[in-house]
Amino acid sequence: MSKKFKLISIIFILINYSNLSFSSENFFIEGKKKYDEKKFEDSKFLLQRNIIYNPKDANSYLYLAKIFNYEKNEKEELKNLNTTLLLETNNEEAMYMLINIKLKKSNYSEVKSLLEDFLVVCKKLCEKEKKIKESLKNIEPKDES
Repeated sequence: MSKKFKLISIIFILINYSNLSFSSENFFIEGKKKYDEKKFEDSKFLLQRNIIYNPKDANSYLYLAKIFNYEKNEKEELKNLNTTLLLETNNEEAMYMLINIKLKKSNYSEVKSLLEDFLVVCKKLCEKEKKIKESLKNIEPKDES
């Protein structure tokens, strides 16, 4: 009797665990689908729900940052970009978005540092380097000697 109970318990736990992981994956997929459809509130809800089940999912934080960028909520955008980069240090899209924020704030030293890191990890967005460097020239500190 005891062996049957243990076996049934293990099967029950495994089934519930697989359902949980499958449902959390669905939250991201559905959240991204809503994002692509420009249904940002629905997307935000699903992505935040995904983070509850999978707090280390860098993509959920990245898409939340994109939504907050669209909503012009820089504080939340920064928070989600920083979390994305904390979880996935070589996320070039998050790095590029962060560079743009720092460019808007004319933070020359941070942009320069981020650009160096960006150039090391870039694969898809390498062509953005020229645009960043051009913007960087506009905020470059002038030598007043």
